[in-house]
Amino acid sequence: LQERGALGFERHYHVTDPFIRRLGLEAELQGHSGCVNCLEWNEKGDLLASGSDDQHTIVWDPLHHKKLLSMHTGHTANIFSVKFLPHSGDRILITGAADSKVHVHDLTVKETVHMFGDHTNRVKRIATAPMWPNTFWSAAEDGLIRQYDLRENSKRSEVLIDLTEYCGQLVEAKCLTVNPQDNNYLAVGASGPFVRLYDIRMIHNHSRKSMKQSPSAGVHTFCDRQKPLPDGAAQYYVAGHLPVKLPDYNNRLRVLVATYVTFSPDGTELLVNMGGEQVYLFDLTYKQRPYTFLLPKKCHTSGEVQNGKTSTNGVSNGIHLHSNGFRLPEGRAHASPQVELPPYLERIKQQANEAFACQLWTQAIQLYSKAVQKAPNNAMLYGNRAAAYMKRKWDGDHYDALRDCLKAISLNPCHLKAHFRLARCLFELKYVAEALECLDDFKGKFPEQAHSSACDALDRDINAALFSKSDNAEDKKGGGPIRLRATGRKDSISEDEMVLRERSYDYKFRYCGHCNTTTDIKEANFFGSNAQYIVSGSDDGSFFIWEKETTNLVRVLQGDESIVNCLQPHPSYCFLATSGIDPVVRLWNPRPESETLNGRVVLDMEGASQANQRRMNADPLEVMLLNMGYRITGLTSGGAAGSDDEDSSEGQVQCRPS
Repeated sequence: LQERGALGFERHYHVTDPFIRRLGLEAELQGHSGCVNCLEWNEKGDLLASGSDDQHTIVWDPLHHKKLLSMHTGHTANIFSVKFLPHSGDRILITGAADSKVHVHDLTVKETVHMFGDHTNRVKRIATAPMWPNTFWSAAEDGLIRQYDLRENSKRSEVLIDLTEYCGQLVEAKCLTVNPQDNNYLAVGASGPFVRLYDIRMIHNHSRKSMKQSPSAGVHTFCDRQKPLPDGAAQYYVAGHLPVKLPDYNNRLRVLVATYVTFSPDGTELLVNMGGEQVYLFDLTYKQRPYTFLLPKKCHTSGEVQNGKTSTNGVSNGIHLHSNGFRLPEGRAHASPQVELPPYLERIKQQANEAFACQLWTQAIQLYSKAVQKAPNNAMLYGNRAAAYMKRKWDGDHYDALRDCLKAISLNPCHLKAHFRLARCLFELKYVAEALECLDDFKGKFPEQAHSSACDALDRDINAALFSKSDNAEDKKGGGPIRLRATGRKDSISEDEMVLRERSYDYKFRYCGHCNTTTDIKEANFFGSNAQYIVSGSDDGSFFIWEKETTNLVRVLQGDESIVNCLQPHPSYCFLATSGIDPVVRLWNPRPESETLNGRVVLDMEGASQANQRRMNADPLEVMLLNMGYRITGLTSGGAAGSDDEDSSEGQVQCRPS
């Protein structure tokens, strides 16, 4: 038991698939009188802090289900964030609230020892870092990221990042987090689909240079008004299909905002819960450009985009992008022989094909994903999964299908169906000119299909769209999906901001099923020391658990009567704390095998996911009715709301999986 590897073994296996499938409610911690908006474990995992609308914070002994301490924080509005200060012996607790204040508390004497009132709007998140023992950061809806120093000789806060200098006066910062392995990197989520990653050292060095040049310019701020951030201090991340969707979402009053960001335990991945959309995971090591960012030619070097391969600067892509649009990889002479699947994967593929034939799109996607994880170089699996995505038509499905088509083509340039589906995806994503160019390339490569019913149908759709006077077409002519200029001065986007957006990196994985439209504090987290699982709250009162690598949904549990906002996994046990609208904290762990009944399990995960997709696309009145308790019923497991068999007249080139 005392072996050196014992702790590592325990932490490696503390969250496993059998435990996840037995996860159930252990206890409810009662003590708050309002919504519980934030939870935080201490480093050891023997204390849990919570903050609430009742303006109190409570410190719990979660292992014995006991309330250790309750204190009024001095805030005059809802508490949104609570954090233990590192290296303080769990004595110092920091809170941020809707009264625009940040308070520092000494738990040993139950007193508020310092109050910062520098923000001018609601404080949504606090972040701490072990490497910075007397320092912490806050994100608020005034668009500012502030840094605090608690050393006795300099208790103050300074502006580290001013988003209003880049995005106008209306931008709101919603969340932030520090990389646990390299505390010099800070991730920030704010209004809009872009997530920002900053190098704190570069900002500090830039500030020192600015102060030397102009001693008065740097007082109480790290930001220089002339050049708020130095070159290279920021990297942006975005789901590649979202910028071009913004006008459509805005017209439907659907708001995109990052409600939570967190790093994986090893610091190599960034997880984002995108309000109004899905949960996204970004790989910070093997970055890739979004496939649908049609960047000017000057942004690319000869080594940057090479047919889906990693480029000289560590960025991969799947398309040759030129200033005049879209190009497929050249030639069909490089087709690699398709490796046969081992029998057990062939069986999974056949099960997926059968689910597809029964119009069980999500089931088919999950089975294909399971096979893809085991056989990542099989073009047929990617092509088949793309077909299922295109049929299901949930938010982001056509973009995932486009990515799969490109992967299939890179593995097998002669993959006929992937070529054709790629053209259809580009059309559905409103890249009409690129879709036409792709379809022309397809006809050139596969002349026997040039006059098929499928080609003719897509050709008609594309040409009709090209002559359309729709608003989307006008948006495209106005400068592409990234250069979305605001009309008013207050929300104008700077040139520096547009450059950073155009250099954004794309996501690696997408997780679907939950709904995040009603609250702007909804979390998503890694679960397990190796980040094996992803967990997220939802507007339907459930929380969702996915396998990280396959993105498959494996468990849904009812965690609140209304909305689950917070999910904080224990640092070393298979133990999860959740909270939401109910005035309680709920604790979840694997239940004994002798317990046969678990009333919190949502058995119809597919139905719950479909209802959430419909909820996210509902008009505001329908959402209001849902929040009042009126449930939308009648969805079957056969397909998503609004989906239809668009391919029925297009022949076998697109319809059926291989």
